[in-house]
Amino acid sequence: MQGIFTAKRKLSITTAVVALVIIGIALSLTTFAVITTSQTVSSTGAVSTSANLGVYSDNACTTSLSSVNWGNLTPGGITTQTIYVKNTGDLSLTLSMTTSSWSPASANGPITITWNQEGIRLSPGQSTTATLTLTVSSSIADITSFSVQINITGTN
Repeated sequence: MQGIFTAKRKLSITTAVVALVIIGIALSLTTFAVITTSQTVSSTGAVSTSANLGVYSDNACTTSLSSVNWGNLTPGGITTQTIYVKNTGDLSLTLSMTTSSWSPASANGPITITWNQEGIRLSPGQSTTATLTLTVSSSIADITSFSVQINITGTN
């Protein structure tokens, strides 16, 4: 009788070990399936403004900014750059931002640039802190570097 219990105990231990091995393999395969790779996207950006606006890299508005280096980006990535915009003219201006001259042209769409100062009004001599946000689509393909013109305009 004791031999029957020992055989059943060995059988249940063996069954438990086999079940644990199967679970381990299933978890390993599931984990392996979610491993992804990424691609680095190099970038650069130039900034242009209308006649009575200045764009600066410092909050005192003393160091002019003519380009933005976004650094190395990955698909699905988001990065920001802080800039300072100053109304250097005699009239109040409403700010707007657009992009143009994408190179390659196919980068426009999978890569987007937005900012947080659209429609803000600046009085003469007034400055504001602006955050430019660059977003790279997670499905971007065949683009390893790009350039774009960032246009900041003030309209009376």
